[in-house]
Amino acid sequence: MDFKQLYLSIDGRINRSTFWLKFVLPVVIVSIVINIIAGVMMGSDPNNPNMAGFAILGIWQLILIYPSICVYGKRWHDRDKSAWWILIGLIPLVGPIWVLVECGFLKGTEGPNRFGEDPLAGA
Repeated sequence: MDFKQLYLSIDGRINRSTFWLKFVLPVVIVSIVINIIAGVMMGSDPNNPNMAGFAILGIWQLILIYPSICVYGKRWHDRDKSAWWILIGLIPLVGPIWVLVECGFLKGTEGPNRFGEDPLAGA
């Protein structure tokens, strides 16, 4: 699956390894780097924080919105559920845990489903 299909299209399915290795891991690594840069930019004086660091964090979060919807939508599709299930993550405390378990740890539907072919069929 190419970059455009993975991050910019909600159609299709992806397996757990694609989810972890091509989305979660890169996002975590880049987020750590961005947080370090933002922290350095903000400085250590709590009375005079540099707002550019906050701006960088905000821009990074905005950049992640659409690709996250696409990738999580494909994981929900692999579980044979509508991408609307992404919204369950908005429920405080329980929602994000549910999304992590469903999308990160539970196996997808074997064989084709209404959202496409099994991503493991060729593996």
